[in-house]
Amino acid sequence: MSALVSANYPQAVQQLYTILDWIRFTASELERNQVYYGHGTDNAWDEATLLVTGSLHLSQGLTEFQLQCRLVEDERMLIAQRVEQRIVQRIPVAYLINQANFCGLPFYVDERVLVPRSPIAEIISSRVSPWMDGKEPARILDLCCGSGCIGIAALKEFPDAQLDLADLSQDALDVADINIQNYGLYEQVAAIHSDLFANLQGPYDLILSNPPYVDLEDLSDMPDEYHHEPAMGLGSGNDGLDITRQILANALDYLAEDGVLVVEVGNSWIHLEAAFPEVPFNWIEFKNGGDGVFVFTREQLQRHVHHFRV
Repeated sequence: MSALVSANYPQAVQQLYTILDWIRFTASELERNQVYYGHGTDNAWDEATLLVTGSLHLSQGLTEFQLQCRLVEDERMLIAQRVEQRIVQRIPVAYLINQANFCGLPFYVDERVLVPRSPIAEIISSRVSPWMDGKEPARILDLCCGSGCIGIAALKEFPDAQLDLADLSQDALDVADINIQNYGLYEQVAAIHSDLFANLQGPYDLILSNPPYVDLEDLSDMPDEYHHEPAMGLGSGNDGLDITRQILANALDYLAEDGVLVVEVGNSWIHLEAAFPEVPFNWIEFKNGGDGVFVFTREQLQRHVHHFRV
């Protein structure tokens, strides 16, 4: 595949000139080579648009006139190189352009963190309604924060809150620091190296967490694109719940009196219900797709915490 793709690219660089030319070419190549879409897009055209416009530092919503703008040779060569990397190496576009959008906000990302794609974005956009009940959280924790996108996006809805970003990976915290700097949030956000709650001081009014949750079976079946993401951010034991169990056992001690806990477990929700059949998890139904996210108020968690502390 590599030789075939590479052989065609010099011709493309010589004959394709406009932004639209390159979006069309890229979409055709992605479709022809059957790449996997799962990091922010679900089809070849949107993926191609993201790759081309991102490589040119442009927004995706270009006008028809803008799409006809011609590219200089260096720009055409850069896009050609990235198309080849996307196809041959199966590198997600977000890592090629070092950017991913979450809750309508751009975030710096690279292979030290997962590509943002959590349905928790929809919960944030709703201001965690109805569980926050219109309250303004004074302190927010993004646990297993990765790039920090979930916590920083929460500040868009709760601009007066103080935010802690916590992760065991120093690499992830270094990326989160870039995003803190990009948004000018050093006085409002702290990036904390912590094994879950070990180095944290509660209480928090809102805890948001997208921990590793992929079980061993799903981990082995994942498309090549996902293997560019840090393994530390994906797997969590045989059933994907090793870290989630620890969160459920300890979160109560870090929640404020009216605090709310939001945790994503993805496909491992089946294992979670099987492990704790006595617990009525509040699973969120999303309008924009996604599943496997539960919410507990502190009162609800206190009622069932004895099941998690065995």
